[in-house]
Formats: sequence, structure tokens, C-alpha cells
Amino acid sequence: MSKYRGNPDAIQALVRDTEVHKDTYIDQEIFELEMEHLFANTWVYVGHASQVPNKGDYYTTTVGTEEVVMVRHSDNSVRVLYNRCPHKGVKVAGEVCGNTGKFFRCPYHAWTFKTDGSLLAIPLKKGYENTGFESCEASHGMAPVPNVKVYRDFVFCRLNPGGPSFDEFFGQSLSTLDNMVDRSPEGKLEVAGGVLRYMHNCNWKMLVDNQTDTCHPMVAHESSAGTAVRVWNEAPEGTPKPMAVELFAPFMSPYEFFENMGIRVWENGHGHTGVSDSIHAAYSPVPGYWDQMVAAYGEERAKQILGDTRHNTVYFPNIMVKGPIQTLRLFKPIAANKTLVESWTFRLVGAPDLLLERTTMYNRLINAPTSVVGHDDLEMYERAQEGLHSRGRDWINIARLYDPAEKGQKNIVTNGTNEMQMREQMRAWARFMTESM
Repeated sequence: MSKYRGNPDAIQALVRDTEVHKDTYIDQEIFELEMEHLFANTWVYVGHASQVPNKGDYYTTTVGTEEVVMVRHSDNSVRVLYNRCPHKGVKVAGEVCGNTGKFFRCPYHAWTFKTDGSLLAIPLKKGYENTGFESCEASHGMAPVPNVKVYRDFVFCRLNPGGPSFDEFFGQSLSTLDNMVDRSPEGKLEVAGGVLRYMHNCNWKMLVDNQTDTCHPMVAHESSAGTAVRVWNEAPEGTPKPMAVELFAPFMSPYEFFENMGIRVWENGHGHTGVSDSIHAAYSPVPGYWDQMVAAYGEERAKQILGDTRHNTVYFPNIMVKGPIQTLRLFKPIAANKTLVESWTFRLVGAPDLLLERTTMYNRLINAPTSVVGHDDLEMYERAQEGLHSRGRDWINIARLYDPAEKGQKNIVTNGTNEMQMREQMRAWARFMTESM
């Protein structure tokens, strides 16, 4: 008998003011309900428009566990379609990316569809005469995702017809995307440097929680970033500081640094660390970049853009953006105990190539399957996934710096080690999990 399906009260009871029940991370039924409700009621990241620059270009991915294809239509708009032939259900676009030309062709029976999903042609169409085909579901072609929004070339969708509008859902949190795009002298980003993918044997929410957990870096990363810093400190005087050391060293900042840098908590589960300072604030200047920014924006605006060095911005439910280093991590849910992580890097169009070099180096050192820092976190996630099955305790604690007055407030800036962001994520989780039940 189902414990949670059709029982919104039971789901709401999993989230308390300062605790979260372990079932939210280990129960497969909860995971399936997340795919049906949470990932359908929220605006979820699909991809970037630069991945489909030309008409007919497509990119296949998942929203929750729904197979979708992002495609550049003949009118130059970006569309998102369910990747399913309406005939026998075959996945139409089988490659990760490519160019389909003017239409998609199902590999099973050669039904064809325009790049907006509408049915183009059927072999032996006369066989459907007098069958009522024109009024059946298959006649409508590949189903389009009903709500798609392209914001500064970032493509999002909401699977359910109803729910919050894009602007209602994201609100002021979009300022992080604005800042990342505005760091280009031309106000434009493009995906560059490939994507790094690796599997995590843990629940997707563990990765989301970790992005604003500022009490772990100096502990979990001591063996990796800490070792890099110790080796560097032993280098002969006058040795040029490698870029890798610049990227590693801030992870070993003390608790006080993370407390003072602050965290901003928006509504609907969004928020970012690094309000007044961040681990990305002290990188070496890139020759020529400042002059380009001043020429593009003026000195005052350039200072504002480059002075906003946010650390990790969480866009609930499942992406994290680092504006100052131009990376995006996508946490793709596979099962209650399995998550595929994709780490993407972006080029600031018109900016010096050294910035992209720094971005891709950061991604390799921190987020790659062969990274150093990322595997510290991976070990913690997998230990937690195993430990939560213990009978000894049923609840996860997220009480640090809790204040009852925080509930219902918007756009709060607080101590950088406050777990308020995690609490707000789980409040949003409970709300969006039950909205369509």
C-alpha cells in the first residue's frame, strides 16, 4: 500500500521547521512523486540557446526523468518537445545533439515531424483513411512542452500547464544570470569547453544542499585543496603563483570568512552564497579585460558588474550557477540514490581567451570525474546515502541559525553559514510536491 501517493499531508509532514525526514532522500516512491509533481510544477533548466545556434540544430536531455529535445525551429525560435513519436512511442532524436534539417524522422516507421513537433508526413497515409486519424492524438505530432522561456539564452520549461509564471518563480534571483551574461563585453555567452559528466550514487538533493553549505569546505577539502596550499607554501620564494593554486586556495578559508561573506535567500528555494565576498573575489586580473568592460559599459557599471562576485547560486530545483567563473552544474535525477551531474562552462563572448582557460581549468580541477575537490564531496554524499538507511535516527538537522521569523520573508541576507537556504529549499519542495496532488 502506498505511503505517500495521494497523501499530501504525509508529504508535508516530512518537512519540519528545522528537520527533514530521511525518506525525502532515500525513498523511491518519494523520488517518483518528485518526478511527477516537483519537476513538473517548477521551471527547470533545459539548456542554452548557443547549443542550437542554427535552424535544425537539436540537443536531447531530460527534465526530471522526462526525455525532451531542444531544437532551433525554422522561425529561429527555440522549442522544447517531448522526445517521443506519437505512433509507437519510439524516441525520435537518438543522438545527444546534431542537426535534423527541416524535420525529424522517426527511425521506426519514418513518420516525419516539423521542428515545432507538428506532423509533416506519414508513409502510406491512405491506410489511415476513414479511421478517424485526424481526430486522434497521433495526428498532433510530437508533443511540445507547454511552457518554455528563453531568458538571456538560458532555456527553461515547466511541464505542467498550470503553476507559477517564470517571473513569479525566479523573481530577483535572475540577477545572477544577468551578472554572468553582463560579464561579456558584448553581453553574450556561449557554451564552450565541452561538458563533464559523472555519476553520483546519492540523491540529487544532497548536491543541491551542498552548494550553500559553507561549513564543509575547510573540513571535507582539507586533504585536496589543503594539500595544494601546503605544497605551494613550500615553493621557493619568487615562484610565480599557478592559476590552479588561485582556484584551490580559497576552499581552505576559515569559518569566519564564510560567515562574513553572507548568504542571500530568495523565495521558491533559490539563493546564493557570497554577498559581500566570495572564493572567486581575488583572482588575478586578466590583461585587457577591464578596458574592454569599461569601453562596453562605462567605468561605474563595469565596477558594479565585476564587483558582484557571488559564490554559488542555487536555482531550485536542480542547477547551480557560478557567475564570476562562468560555470553551471546540472543535477539530473536518475533514482532515489543516483544522480548524473553535468558541469558546463561558458565563454564570455568578446572577452580575452584567458578567462575561458580559467573557467575550464576550474571545471577540471573542481567538477570533473578526474577532479580533486569534487571527489571529497562525492564521498560525503555516498556516505550520507548509506548512513540515512540506519535505524538509529530518522531526521536530518538543518537548524543552524534558525529564526522562526524567517518564514515567509523574501530576499534575506544573513550569516554565510546560516542553513536558512536549505530550509527554504525544503519548504519549496513540500509546496511544489503537493500543488498538483
